[in-house]
Amino acid sequence: MDYRVIKENDLFFLTDTKGNIPENHYYGLGLYTKDTRFLSKLDLKINGEEPILLSSSATENYMAEVLLTNPHMENEAGLVLWRESVEIERTRFIYDDVLYESIKVKNYFPKPISFNISLHMDVDFADMFIVRGFQTGNIGHRTGQTIEDRAFSYHYIGADEVKRSTKVSWDKDAKNVSDQGDILFEFHLDHEEEETFTLMIQPQIGEDEDKEIIPHDQAVRLLEDSYKQWNGKVTKVETDYQPLQRLVERGIGDIRVLLTDLGYGQFPVAGLPWFGVPFGRDSLIASLQTLPFYPEVAKGTLFTLAEKQGKNIDPFRDEQPGKIMHEIRFGELAETGQIPFAPYYGTVDATPLFLVLLTEYVKWTGDLEIVKQLHENIYAALNWIDQYGDRDGDGFVEYYQEASKGIANQGWKDSGDSIVHRNGDYAEAPIALSEVQGYVYHAKMGVASLLDKLGEDDKALKLRTEAEQLKAKFEQSFWMNDTQFYAIALDKKKEQVGTITSNPGHVLFSGMLSEERAEAVVETLVSDKMFSGYGIRTMGAGESGYNPMSYHDGSIWPHDNSMILLGMSKLGYKQDVNVVIEGLIKAADAFEYDRLPELFCGYGKERGEPVKYPVACSPQAWAAGTPLVFIQSLLGLFPDSLQQQIHLAPNLLDKMDLLKVEDISIGSGLLSVKVTRNDERIHVEIEKNTTDFEVVIH
Repeated sequence: MDYRVIKENDLFFLTDTKGNIPENHYYGLGLYTKDTRFLSKLDLKINGEEPILLSSSATENYMAEVLLTNPHMENEAGLVLWRESVEIERTRFIYDDVLYESIKVKNYFPKPISFNISLHMDVDFADMFIVRGFQTGNIGHRTGQTIEDRAFSYHYIGADEVKRSTKVSWDKDAKNVSDQGDILFEFHLDHEEEETFTLMIQPQIGEDEDKEIIPHDQAVRLLEDSYKQWNGKVTKVETDYQPLQRLVERGIGDIRVLLTDLGYGQFPVAGLPWFGVPFGRDSLIASLQTLPFYPEVAKGTLFTLAEKQGKNIDPFRDEQPGKIMHEIRFGELAETGQIPFAPYYGTVDATPLFLVLLTEYVKWTGDLEIVKQLHENIYAALNWIDQYGDRDGDGFVEYYQEASKGIANQGWKDSGDSIVHRNGDYAEAPIALSEVQGYVYHAKMGVASLLDKLGEDDKALKLRTEAEQLKAKFEQSFWMNDTQFYAIALDKKKEQVGTITSNPGHVLFSGMLSEERAEAVVETLVSDKMFSGYGIRTMGAGESGYNPMSYHDGSIWPHDNSMILLGMSKLGYKQDVNVVIEGLIKAADAFEYDRLPELFCGYGKERGEPVKYPVACSPQAWAAGTPLVFIQSLLGLFPDSLQQQIHLAPNLLDKMDLLKVEDISIGSGLLSVKVTRNDERIHVEIEKNTTDFEVVIH
């Protein structure tokens, strides 16, 4: 990454590798919350000159460190500062909606020295959509600055009439402070003497009075304690294959840093830097991936999205009653209705995925109480699927953009060129996507099983009947005999969009496919056409729309692979699961911090290392969740609390002889499993089972 980013709850800080925010940087660096930039410039200088970067690290998800030193400095009077005399260490973290930055300076020159550190700051209070160049519009204006003792503040009034301000405070006497955002600190240090001071930067929205800022050392302890608590709650993984071990640990840490709470429980935002907000599809899939590690994340996601479920018919927002949102934004453009993202509902798959996550969550936890709590939301979502999702009554859920400033393609491949016929023509809406039909089948069958438990037998039977009818129609309309694969979609003429893509691979998890056709889908997905050696491509090589450098037409998305892996594992395709996991592990080795990015280019191994996609988010929630799916898929772990059974079909990668997974939360108890290889045979040991469920090993 050519940037450094840290986040905690709803505040994130994006800088260059030196820890600075150069003005008008192409990447839109800054301090952000509620889709507003609360710091747009930050420069640190020593004696007025740029320091030299020594190292820059963000190995910890919640803390970043930058090490700098001084250049050589002389003037007409002689030596000012010998090169590399001063070590400058910048350490920053976020806690309780405050950015803390400690700056430690240390003298390594043999004699006492004097120098100054200056900081230069500014704030534009820009809306995220303006920063990214996606939108212009009516905006507010700055209303001045105020200087206090060891603090100054910038003020702004938005077009939404909301007051916003940024307060900067520090704990060392400054030599000089200007209302333009310049602070000068002087230092006089003996040999190996060091001194530290701390900046605290606090965004403020509305009329709230200044809240008391927690002292730096206490804030560090509280933040570290919150991570210890998180690590104490999540499932533990131990393997003798270190590349997998590192990936899993990074994924768990990244999920934690992406958690946010809007008042309904913790849920994962989509990704950093630009998607640190609630998303329907992204948050749902990341929560699904996280179920074996911390199911509470799914609960927070379900309640958050239920609260924002559509209630009105509003074409400007692509909203209908019962629909689960695509994305919500909080900046002044959204708040003033200049963009439709408060929230925006242009997604065809979030509503069935909401029901899929709900049913899978209950299978893991046995929490039928949530079904009662979300009863109205469940029926509203089912009604949306049948009434608004299938407006023409053909049995398939389709999408059609109504919002003029909305999204044209409303599945997970939402770029404008992603749904393309084999002759190169773009498909025209309304479009019925293959994976969405699988999600709907999964949702209806899953909700039916929940209704059985609640005694709503007639409604459960109706849902199963509808699901079976969808299954039959899907086979008739989407299967392509010539390629022995499913079409990605049906277009507005109900004609197949026959390009070979990864989308039908998602249907494996739903259980909607026959054994014969599921096998054909798996064979295609791991063929040279689709599998690059580093993962399954979004589109097959050789297709007219194939482009390995594209966003959705030949690139590799880890989360896409993870959804396919869940289906492969559930259906027992162990060797194919291993092929895909091993490819992605090899790919991860090419990326910083053992972290799978949002996506990477779809070139094969003939290019050497995986080719990076230039603007991939990192960390990104459903990419972080992908290594967690590796563990579930290797265990072949699919619990069903409704039947009081736990299904296991363990396997190991070729380079593994041990996989130990402890304290998996299932039902009201815990399960610990140890899988080993001895004499080329796989051995399974249930080390703990306090669930009272039967463990069925396949």
